[in-house]
Amino acid sequence: MAKRFMTILFLLAMVNLSLTMDTNETVKLPAIYIFGDSIFDVGTNSFLPNSSSRADMQFYGIDSPFQKPTGRFSNGYNAADRIVNLLGYSESPPPFLYLIQNYTENFKTENIKGVNFASGGSGLLNDTGKRFNRVIPMVEQIQQFETVHGNISQNLNDPSESRIHQSLFLFSVGSNDILEFFDKFRKTNPDNATQEVQQFITTLMNQYQAHLQNLLNLGARKFGILSVPPVGCVPILRGTNSDGQCINELNVIAQFFYLALNGVLQDLNSEFPDMKYSLGNTFEIIYSMTDNPPFPILDVKSACCGNQTLKDGVPCSPDAKVCENRSHFLFWDQYHPSEFACTLAAHSLCNGENPYVSPINFSVLFQPS
Repeated sequence: MAKRFMTILFLLAMVNLSLTMDTNETVKLPAIYIFGDSIFDVGTNSFLPNSSSRADMQFYGIDSPFQKPTGRFSNGYNAADRIVNLLGYSESPPPFLYLIQNYTENFKTENIKGVNFASGGSGLLNDTGKRFNRVIPMVEQIQQFETVHGNISQNLNDPSESRIHQSLFLFSVGSNDILEFFDKFRKTNPDNATQEVQQFITTLMNQYQAHLQNLLNLGARKFGILSVPPVGCVPILRGTNSDGQCINELNVIAQFFYLALNGVLQDLNSEFPDMKYSLGNTFEIIYSMTDNPPFPILDVKSACCGNQTLKDGVPCSPDAKVCENRSHFLFWDQYHPSEFACTLAAHSLCNGENPYVSPINFSVLFQPS
C-alpha cells in the first residue's frame, strides 16, 4: 500500500512539473496529428451545427483554465491534452475545422505544428455515429490530413516526408463501433454469436489497417495508438444491470479488439520496417483503476456530471447535478473519464510498460530518430 501511495504521489508531482514547462520549447518539437473519437476530440464537433454529439454546453469545461466549455467531453482537459502535455506541449493542437475557420490566412503554417481531427461519436466504419446526425468519420479525418499534407509540401523548403517522418500520429477509435454493434447484436441475439463477433472484429481491423496504410503512404512512421477501454463498464451501461456491474460481453469484444489490433500493427511493421508504434492497452489501464481505484478516486461506477447515481443517471447537461470533487470520480459523464483519470492514463501510456503499453511507451516513441 505504501509503495502504491508513493507511486501516485510521484505521478501527481510529474503532472505539476509538466504543466509548468515553458511552452516556447514546444515549437522545437515535432508535430502531433490526432485522430479518433470523443476521447481525443478537443472541439471538432462544436463546428458541426447539426451534430447532437457535442460538449459545448455547461458543465463541460468546468475545470478548464477559463471554466468554460471547450468542446472537450471532459470537466477539463482530456486524454489528448494530457498525453501531449507529457511530451512537451501545453495542450492538444487545435481542431482542423477551427484552423480552417479562424486561421484561414495562416492555415498553411499553423498546421505544420500539428492538428487534431478527432470527432466525438465517430468510428472506424463510415456509418458509425450517424445517429448523431453528423460526425467526422475516420475516412474523412484521413482526407483532412491529406489536405494538411499537401500544404506542408508547399510551405517547407525540405521535403515534407522528413517532417512527417518525425511527427507523431495519435489514434483513439473503435469504442463507438463496438457500442453500436452490440446494441444491434443483443436485439437480434444470433445463434452464431461467436462467428458474428469475429466477423465484426475482422471488418474493423480491415478498416483500421487501410486507414493506417494510407497515412504510411503519406510518410507517417510513428504511431501512438490507444485500444478501446472496458466499454462495458461505462456508467450508462452499468445502469442497465440491476446489480450495477459491467456488461462482460462488451468487455470481451473490447479485449478481442486489442488482440486483433496488435496483430495488425505487427503486420504493418513487417511491411514498413521503419515504422514505429506504441500500442496502449487502454482496457488494462482503465480496468485496473476500476478494480483497484488509485487515490483519490472513490467512485468508479457513476458519473460525476449526471446525478452521481446509476439507475437515476442522466446525461451531462445544464440540468444535471455535478459532484464537487471531480478527482474522486473515474467517470465525468455517462461515457467519458474525468480529467484526473485521463491524467493517470496518460502517465501509463507515456511512462509505463507492458501490460499497459507495448512494445515501447509513447515517450520513447516520440524521441527523434
